[in-house]
Amino acid sequence: MPENAPTAWEYSLHIPNDPRAVTVTRRTLRLILTLHGLIGLVDTAELLATELISNAVLHTKGPAALRLRFSAGVLRIGAWDADPAPPEPPATPEALEDLADQEGGRGLFLVKSCADLWGWQPLTRNGDRGKVVWCELSAA
Repeated sequence: MPENAPTAWEYSLHIPNDPRAVTVTRRTLRLILTLHGLIGLVDTAELLATELISNAVLHTKGPAALRLRFSAGVLRIGAWDADPAPPEPPATPEALEDLADQEGGRGLFLVKSCADLWGWQPLTRNGDRGKVVWCELSAA
């Protein structure tokens, strides 16, 4: 590893099911990335995290969490929630035309379009169930 290469790190921010948590998440992510010298990722990462956390808060009843991990030049943004049901698939470009007058429905399309990679996985830990929807951005 080069001498100046950033070290790997991880953060988790646990949030209540509260629409104000989206703003807290966005500001926290911006601060973390800025302090780690990843200013070039801030705008896109902020958009992606906002979409993922918004979905967790709007479509589930329990708490949620933002998980950030940076390793080997890749930022992984994950949104955990307690609902094990898979997320709705991203809208197709054709379907977006039908959503033009609606407030929602474009979130995972934006994630799919802006991230280098995205996906979701069910989670079971200590009897708790849920899922994490994640995306990755390369710092290069």
